[in-house]
Amino acid sequence: MKKRGILAVNLAVLLFGLAGLFAKWIRLPAIAITFGRVLFSSLALGLYLLLRRQSVRVARPGDRLLLAAAGGILALHWWAFLQSIQLSSVAIGTITFSSFPLFVTFLEPLLFRQKLERRNVFIALLILLGVLITVPEFSLDNHVFFGILIGMLSALAYAVLTLINKKLAGSLSGTVTAFWEQASAALVLLPLMLTVQVRPTLPDLTLLLGLGVITTALAHTLFISSLKTLPAQLAGVCSSLETVYGILFALLLLGEIPTLREILGAVIIVGAVIAAQLRAK
Repeated sequence: MKKRGILAVNLAVLLFGLAGLFAKWIRLPAIAITFGRVLFSSLALGLYLLLRRQSVRVARPGDRLLLAAAGGILALHWWAFLQSIQLSSVAIGTITFSSFPLFVTFLEPLLFRQKLERRNVFIALLILLGVLITVPEFSLDNHVFFGILIGMLSALAYAVLTLINKKLAGSLSGTVTAFWEQASAALVLLPLMLTVQVRPTLPDLTLLLGLGVITTALAHTLFISSLKTLPAQLAGVCSSLETVYGILFALLLLGEIPTLREILGAVIIVGAVIAAQLRAK
């Protein structure tokens, strides 16, 4: 059973790492890709829950409000993540996204009234150092620097989303939470899509379907299933490899060669996150 869990979590992280490449493959604005992603993902998760005859009812009004807010934050996170990649590269998008523990370090004590520990601050500073190393020039005229800023917004949104999910974990299953968050994100983005004139081609729709169903709904389901047999800390260490997989996929499938700055930044960030999780274990 444990071997099956390890296989599931690694396959999930591989799929997560592949997701960033769709921002380059799909010739649509980031907002349209995000809408397609959450739409197809929520439909796939809804079908999965229906086939399993699992209720999607949310009893507590407070949970409903949190899920609605999480949907908006999820939409912001994925838009910023994809926009960062379109402005710069897959490496920059995945590296800046992986810095989200930097924000969790300072937000979690505020929201959950926990003590801010020195070692967590040290890890956060290492992560910040890793991000700063990737910056080629501190100028908004530099598209890579602008992509890094948007990527940091993606990381901040994901940190807030992580803390909301922590709050919801006590009352809702992970799959039900994911379904409602992604359905809410689709509803939030629907009015914006009415103002965007896009004409997706059949290849675009096929890629959006793959992005939503395979690298989002399926990957999320595999990751959750792995937690039944694996400690959360081990799953967290495996998920830190998403940045590595993303850079490797971009190199092999897009021909994007990471700069020395990006490699060094990725090594510092991923190393700091893995070290923190192993120390917590």
